[in-house]
Amino acid sequence: MTNAVRIGNASGFYGDRLTAVHEMLEGGHLDYLTGDYLAELTMLILGRDRLKDPSRGYAKTFLRQMETSLGLAVDKGVKIVVNAGGLNPHGLAVALRELSEKLSVDAQIAFVNGDDLQPRAAELGLGTPITANAYLGGFGIKSALDRGADVVVTGRVTDASLTVGAAASAFGWGYKDLDAIAGAIVAGHIIECGTQATGGNFSFFKEIPMGRLGFPIAEVAADGSSVITKHEGTGGAVTVGTVTAQLLYEIQGPRYYNPDATALLDTIEVTQEGPDRVGVSGIRGEAPPSELKVSLNHLAGIRNQIDVVLTGLDIEDKAALFQEQFEAALPTSPAELTWELSRLDRPDADTEEQASALLRCVARDTDPNAVGRAFSATAVELALASYPGFTLTAPPGNGAPYGVFVPGYVDAGVVEHRVTQPDGVSVLIEPSPMRTEPTRDVSVPDSGPIGDWGPTRRAPIGEIVGARSGDKGGSANIGVWVRSDDEFAWLDQTLTVDRIKELLPEIAALTVHRYRLPKIRALNFVIEGVLGRGVAENVRFDPQAKGLGEWLRSRVVDVPERFGR
Repeated sequence: MTNAVRIGNASGFYGDRLTAVHEMLEGGHLDYLTGDYLAELTMLILGRDRLKDPSRGYAKTFLRQMETSLGLAVDKGVKIVVNAGGLNPHGLAVALRELSEKLSVDAQIAFVNGDDLQPRAAELGLGTPITANAYLGGFGIKSALDRGADVVVTGRVTDASLTVGAAASAFGWGYKDLDAIAGAIVAGHIIECGTQATGGNFSFFKEIPMGRLGFPIAEVAADGSSVITKHEGTGGAVTVGTVTAQLLYEIQGPRYYNPDATALLDTIEVTQEGPDRVGVSGIRGEAPPSELKVSLNHLAGIRNQIDVVLTGLDIEDKAALFQEQFEAALPTSPAELTWELSRLDRPDADTEEQASALLRCVARDTDPNAVGRAFSATAVELALASYPGFTLTAPPGNGAPYGVFVPGYVDAGVVEHRVTQPDGVSVLIEPSPMRTEPTRDVSVPDSGPIGDWGPTRRAPIGEIVGARSGDKGGSANIGVWVRSDDEFAWLDQTLTVDRIKELLPEIAALTVHRYRLPKIRALNFVIEGVLGRGVAENVRFDPQAKGLGEWLRSRVVDVPERFGR
């Protein structure tokens, strides 16, 4: 591929490897370096920070990274584009300018804002959240880079927009270049979660060199096609498998909506072009939706919990006794009380830990007194008066505030997407004139009758099927994929909505959508409501559904013997 720009990524979340920025700058040639610091939960965390101190609200770790890397980036001519501005991109830009003066580095800093709708939330019909941030596109970033910015910090843009803005500036794209923008959206989606594209969270991790994984790079061409790679000599691998797995992460149907274009995921072609080089091409784009998604976080109350250990015989009877005694002894009944018994024990165990189960009680209320220390102290008072072997995993506590995430939508025209350029000029970015009412993807429950696949053997489906799962607000997705056309034909016929509900009984009563991505030999399942009202509110064993796909892979099914592993 010629006429390409190399766009690296050095952060997949707020808390990712602190040294990654410096490693990426030192590791080889880059034109742009991006960093994704924001997630639905992160916005709530930053919102609570801002409530304590209005000058806060941005990812402080990025400022620490720039202390050792800003001069290096300027010297190497690498433009940096990050969403670390969070709820306060202007504040981060000011701090970066102060840092550049302190370091005597001539760095031109720009920032993108206008995503913060919290002051206007009520008038826009969004209620009274503590954070309300519209997902912006990449053309504010493009404008800043076009005017000479060395560093662009943003608030809540879509994760892929970091790559879109860089590529659009490099190649002079406009809103009409839908296919090219869609290609950059896909490239941005692949690298946005950092090392998940180079082997992190990969189902077949035993087949690739692990260790200290390198961060990914997208070599994006003028037509939007790309090659995904990494710096030579870094850990992990870039394969069709690692790229496919990341393509399936936290998606819904084949249409991947972004503010600048809608990428059609069922048009993607993925090919291994060499060691640690995977080509991504063929992506078609449609007009973006007329509305922008808005991330809304509400403070919902106070949450507290206790965990007691149940050991040995009569586990369920012990749990029932403690629950009855505890609820009767509570001085105030919380508005919401939930119990969960995790049977981690096994019979005739060799260790005490293997003979034990956990009983968790979670309380929620808007009144701190109902779920405060008096709640957890009630469990302590039963220590000598309940089941044999009583013990708690932690001392009593006061509980903590929790929030809930809900998505909202507003017309793109009411959002003032604005970029403040290095020269101080503030420019309003008009939304795409191509906007339209989006076409909604239709779930396909199954692919017809199952054919004759010959002799079978009982085996975990994960022997041949890879998976990647994650949270989407209160819902979750499980993307599954295989490595041959024959295996996909079997998977497509076998793994229906009814079948996945049989394999995962926890989701049997929920609405499940099934989507086909045959060009990458994949299916995607979206499970509504499995995470309640989002990661900050729910206390599910796996609150972000990161292990849901691996649970599915562990389930035993009839696998055709021809797919021997």
